[in-house]
Amino acid sequence: MNIGIPKEIKDNEFRVSLTPGGVYSLAKQGHRIYVQTSAGEGSGFSDAEYVKAGATIVKTAPQAWDAELVLKVKEPLLSEYDFLRPNLTLFTYLHLAAVEQLTNVLLQKKTLAIAYETVQRPDGSLPLLTPMSEVAGRMAIQIGAHYLEKIHGGRGKLLGGVPGVVPCDVVIIGGGIVGTNAAQMALGMGARVTIIDIDVNRLRFLAQVLHGNLITLMSNPHNITNAVENADLLVGAVLVAGAKAPLLVTREMVSHMKPNSVIVDVAVDQGGCIETVHATTHSDPVYFVDGVLHYSVANMPGAVSHTSTYALSNATLPYVEKLALMGSINAIKADPTLALGVNTYNGFLTCKAVADAFNLTYTPLAKVLT
Repeated sequence: MNIGIPKEIKDNEFRVSLTPGGVYSLAKQGHRIYVQTSAGEGSGFSDAEYVKAGATIVKTAPQAWDAELVLKVKEPLLSEYDFLRPNLTLFTYLHLAAVEQLTNVLLQKKTLAIAYETVQRPDGSLPLLTPMSEVAGRMAIQIGAHYLEKIHGGRGKLLGGVPGVVPCDVVIIGGGIVGTNAAQMALGMGARVTIIDIDVNRLRFLAQVLHGNLITLMSNPHNITNAVENADLLVGAVLVAGAKAPLLVTREMVSHMKPNSVIVDVAVDQGGCIETVHATTHSDPVYFVDGVLHYSVANMPGAVSHTSTYALSNATLPYVEKLALMGSINAIKADPTLALGVNTYNGFLTCKAVADAFNLTYTPLAKVLT
């Protein structure tokens, strides 16, 4: 199969969809991999490394997109819409519930679009979203601690305090992969951490495995309101697979936060779980609402591209190999986990969560395939 790896063009997106090691594995299986020149440089991989691994370097984006299977990291941007077509399988993070225009374009172009974030195992786990959630959760605390410094607009507080001085209060809404990794980092730095989640069994588990100054709370408007009001750092870490994130923190709650406190909403890819949040970029990452600093970069892991690319490629490669070996349709039919990743095919919207977000017609994939 012909496989294309374009260079990412999102603002300060330095990740690449496949490492030279991944290219080597595919090339050994007889596939032809076309990598756009300098696509891997931001992650520390030279064109020469890809050539040594068995890839062909192409100069332009159209050449990289001219393949049966295109692997990306982030969703196509406006300038890439013309590359979408019926005989293309696109495998990438899509987060369509937050991007109605792209959803409509994929439907119009009849592209087979498989979203990393909705590939789902029978136990409900999301194997291709997990590695980036781990990265983003850890980064949320690192970034929050940075912006709490007075010179960066924050309250001038050290996250973990020092002996004789109280540490910061970190509130994390959501106890999944992002929330757990954020809590680990915050607790390790000595902060007082409150995790809020709707699942009491998840809270029970976190209370058992996390160590430090930890409080667990059931998710309800009363608990969220009180916790947000006392937070120095608020982390949004809510996920509903494939769907728009539920709005849990209102503008009213934000307005009662302490001046120069910090919000980091990792859920911004899916629209955000905080009313005052809108997506920002690495070039212009923060803004203030009601005296509260907001950081809501939609591709946070792109800032630690070397780590992120390895973590992503490790997770996606087995599915890429299956798509390349069997062909996209046969692979989807054979693997229910991969089939759940299909968001659009042949002009049909096959992800119910995305259909619900925009009040569009949902068609089960099984019906489309037959």
